[in-house]
Amino acid sequence: MKKRTFIAGLMATTMLIAAPVIAAEWDGPTAGPSAAEGKSIVVVAGDLKNGGILGVTNGVEEAAAKIGWEVRVLDGAGSIQGRTAAIGQALALKADGIIINGFDAVEQQAALEGVVKAGIPMVAWHSGPKIGCDAPGGIFANVSTDAMTVSEVAADWAIEDGGKDIGVVIFTDSTYQIAIDKADRLKETVEKAGGKVLEYVDTPIADTSTRMGPLTTSLLQKYGDSWTHALAINDLYFDFMGPSLAAAGLSPDQDPKAGSAGDGSEAAFQRIRSNGYQAITVAEPLNLQGWQLVDELNRAVQGAACSGYVTSPALVTSEGLAKLGDSNAFDPDIPYRESYSAIWGK
Repeated sequence: MKKRTFIAGLMATTMLIAAPVIAAEWDGPTAGPSAAEGKSIVVVAGDLKNGGILGVTNGVEEAAAKIGWEVRVLDGAGSIQGRTAAIGQALALKADGIIINGFDAVEQQAALEGVVKAGIPMVAWHSGPKIGCDAPGGIFANVSTDAMTVSEVAADWAIEDGGKDIGVVIFTDSTYQIAIDKADRLKETVEKAGGKVLEYVDTPIADTSTRMGPLTTSLLQKYGDSWTHALAINDLYFDFMGPSLAAAGLSPDQDPKAGSAGDGSEAAFQRIRSNGYQAITVAEPLNLQGWQLVDELNRAVQGAACSGYVTSPALVTSEGLAKLGDSNAFDPDIPYRESYSAIWGK
């Protein structure tokens, strides 16, 4: 297991950024093309109910205002058909660039082929397992943290919290290859440490509002006290688990304890802060990633090379949040806004 240190209640490894309250040097790009003028871009969001997707979208809008671009956000509303329609609408708008936000490129292969044929540059957030430059589907850059590291940190937390006798239920969504990969790494890490995976639950993220309540009740009846930890590939699963745990007479301090391998939504921060049936999340710097998406798209529209920058996640705990005041987002104290603005000449 990796050697770890704890800084201000947020766990950091050599692969993770230090706590958000600790200032750090900028580790991203320092050179690139200046701002392309007068561009109009479209964000195709997989589902704006997803806190990670919403956080990235907010970052894109902030960065677009700085670089001087118009931005239009289209919501796929959590369905395959909705995302296909949104891509078609983006094509009809004749955007100068498109940001694929929070869904698998393979799912929309046919629609994205139309974008490629139209010669419209694309960048993405969480579009598949390949991070960085030249992602599949004609995507110039796929922005993400290292998803396998995120899963390992979440699984290691469960092991350290409960020891080798833990019984884990893992929630994933096979609609997305990256979700499958993250869940597989959660399972592998838990079992390698001697823990037990009780069940591997495949349920769509888009349906968590209706599915998680009955699922939670059923799992409690099936496994009882042997269910000690719930691990999910996204915070959204735990938006709807708490009421069923409360109805079963379980307090937030009792098992099963919930931990998410991404993305660090505002709702998750609030639950962790208030002891509301979620213990930890492995958060991504969503706002920073929004700025990175705009920078990568600025490179793409001008024929420059992508930066290849990979951001770092942080394990967020209640102890760490107590030191962050009222903040409900992982926004690392590094000068990314200033650095990207300098590259763009803004």
